[in-house]
Amino acid sequence: MARHGHLPSVFLLIFSLSLIQSALVHSKTLKRDVKALNEIKASLGWRVVYAWVGDDPCGDGDLPPWSGVTCSTQGDYRVVTELEVYAVSIVGPFPTAVTNLLDLTRLDLHNNKLTGPLPSQIGRLKRLKILNVRWNKLQDVIPPEIGELKQLTHLYLSFNNFKGEIPKELANLPELRYLHLHENHFIGRIPPELGSLQYLRHLDVGNNRLVGTIRELIRFEGCFPVLRNLYLNNNYLTGGIPAQLANLTNLEILYLSYNKMTGVIPYSIAHIPKLTYLYLDHNQFSGRIPDAFYKHPFLKEMYIEENTFRPGVKPIGLHKVLELSDADFLV
Repeated sequence: MARHGHLPSVFLLIFSLSLIQSALVHSKTLKRDVKALNEIKASLGWRVVYAWVGDDPCGDGDLPPWSGVTCSTQGDYRVVTELEVYAVSIVGPFPTAVTNLLDLTRLDLHNNKLTGPLPSQIGRLKRLKILNVRWNKLQDVIPPEIGELKQLTHLYLSFNNFKGEIPKELANLPELRYLHLHENHFIGRIPPELGSLQYLRHLDVGNNRLVGTIRELIRFEGCFPVLRNLYLNNNYLTGGIPAQLANLTNLEILYLSYNKMTGVIPYSIAHIPKLTYLYLDHNQFSGRIPDAFYKHPFLKEMYIEENTFRPGVKPIGLHKVLELSDADFLV
């Protein structure tokens, strides 16, 4: 008999869930979002997205939401909160109409064939947390308006044809955790202002045309407080490894290969507690490597070839290409 006392609460829960589902089904999609996505759908380069059936991207009647489109209810309307259309060979310019989807939190267009610049209107997407346009053919400079995306946590711009300097406005993104700028045509120095990003865990600027020194990059006290992975490889960096780099106590990967760096390896670097991968190869380093590196409890790999170290200096670990998949970073 006591069990029957729970029945009203069960019915209430079912009724509440049905109301929520009914609201999602019967709410109207905001005209702004319907217009924006239909504008994109109509462009020639997006005709490869065959699953976009009907006029309402959030679904209408028996028609499901468009593939890659996620909606949520806000008040009396449905709005588009995520757009994920990747690896389907979309061609043409970056769709500026996307910047009218003001409730977007995730925009993933990676591994397509988008060309042209990233529009300055990208700064309108104030709720965006993840922007992934890696593996396209985007070009020109990164607009400074990128610094207006105050909620951004993940920024993937790798494997494009971006040029110019890395905008210092990226330092205006207080929530940024992952910054991927690998394999573009960036020039100039890495903005030391990036060191002010309190949550930045991963910084990859490898395979560009950057100049300058590590000392310049870490010149601000307390910089990069939680940085784990620092990829500076395949650039034109000069100078040595400053002892102060050991102040980045959370470093696990330090990738300096294929630069023009010189000098000896500071003893202090061996005391970065969780340093696991250290790539020094193809530079102009000299002298000895302190014994402390060979006794480090976490250091699995240290590449040293193509330098001018003294005879007898040995690498650590087996040579292999370090590859990280999207799954390691996307949440």
